[in-house]
Parts: sequence; structure tokens; C-alpha cells
Amino acid sequence: MKVKVILHPENEGGYSVAIPALPGCVSCGDTMEEALANVREAAEGMIEVMNEQNPFDPEDRSPRDQVMEIDL
Repeated sequence: MKVKVILHPENEGGYSVAIPALPGCVSCGDTMEEALANVREAAEGMIEVMNEQNPFDPEDRSPRDQVMEIDL
């Protein structure tokens, strides 16, 4: 799964990172690698909670809906 992230170097050192496709999914780290690992963990947790709260029902679709696959 591929998603775009915004990696921002902080003036005090370290990095903050956000995933625009998942509003509110942000994290930080002392290094770029740490920040990216932390935001991956945050995204996985966020997606897990979203799936638990709003499970997808394939029968609940409009005839106009299109089903397609994309890389995340």
C-alpha cells in the first residue's frame, strides 16, 4: 500500500510527518526513518479503528458506484 506523506523538518530538530489522505494522522521522530516508522504505525492503528467502527458492506452500494483498485 502506498500513500503520500508530508515530511517536515522541524527547527528544533527532528521531523513531523502527516498523511493527507488520513486527516489527523500525524507523527514525528528524531530522524526521517523514525518519523516514517511512527506514522506508519499511526496509520495502521487509525485504519484498524476505522474498519471496526464502519465495516464495509459490499451489499450497501448504489448501482452507480464504481469499484476499483488503487495503490495506497
